[in-house]
Amino acid sequence: MKLSKIVLGVAAAALVTACNTDQKTQTTGTATTSAAASDSLAVAANADIVYINSDSLLSKYEYFKDARTRFQSKTEKAEKDLQAKASAFEKEVQNYQRTGGNMSMEQRASTEKKLAQRQQQLQQQSQTTGSQLANEEAEEMKKIYDRVEAYLQKLSQERGYKMVLTYSRGQSAILYGDSTLDITGEVLEGLNAAYGEEKEASKTKDSAAKKK
Repeated sequence: MKLSKIVLGVAAAALVTACNTDQKTQTTGTATTSAAASDSLAVAANADIVYINSDSLLSKYEYFKDARTRFQSKTEKAEKDLQAKASAFEKEVQNYQRTGGNMSMEQRASTEKKLAQRQQQLQQQSQTTGSQLANEEAEEMKKIYDRVEAYLQKLSQERGYKMVLTYSRGQSAILYGDSTLDITGEVLEGLNAAYGEEKEASKTKDSAAKKK
């Protein structure tokens, strides 16, 4: 009666798709993850097609790291709760196995019925909790998708990019791409800066609320 863990690695695959900004075709790019040097930015600024390294984006985007930590905490808490209830149920079963022989036929039937109902409740709770966590994970990935997409749209309008591709090592059709077209560092800097401002504004708001 253990709750199956929601695999967070799914998030990586989801973000690879998310960053394609409605493009179904993947084209060139190798991926050397590099912090965008000034000469690379100069070339990328004049390019129609650029790419980002989704592996680096996931591992270094602060919003994703915070979201992953929150989700892992929720998952662990849910598992501990279910495991505690399953352990209590097992003790009830063991107690019945020890004392059942001294019960009347009616008492045994009643106890077995209650245990069966309890088992069914635990199974249902496990399924419900798993579904809730899966839904929460999907919602969190949607937020990440929206954030990345919005930033890429803004950046593309500013720089004149026609297409933003993604590269993920071992999961991409991209075989080679000039590193000067890699805007991962710039995108990460912008995303993390925006998220940092949001966190700071939230702290200020919470602090002001506590003083009232």
